Amino acid sequence: MSDVQGCPIQSAVGAVGGKWKPGILFRLQNGTFRFGELKREMPWISERVLIRQLKELEADGLITRTDHKEVPPRVDYALSEYGQTLRPLLAELGRWGAGHMDRTSS
Repeated sequence: MSDVQGCPIQSAVGAVGGKWKPGILFRLQNGTFRFGELKREMPWISERVLIRQLKELEADGLITRTDHKEVPPRVDYALSEYGQTLRPLLAELGRWGAGHMDRTSS
């Protein structure tokens, strides 16, 4: 077993960390989003990167992807049941981040 595998913080950061995943998860805690809605909420992420991040979150079981098999395409993303367990962490991280923004903006 490597050090990373034995460290719960590294395991958590591996699943939800990175530049964009926390923001995606933070938005999805408020409900289901279509791809276009997420893209509009996070215009600083390229479409290609957003797709990759969503696929990784889905592969880790943190979000669900529902393809409605319609034309035009309609695909929804939401926190999975397992992803719902992140709600307290996301809320606390959001509170800390808001305080950090206040502290560093003055």
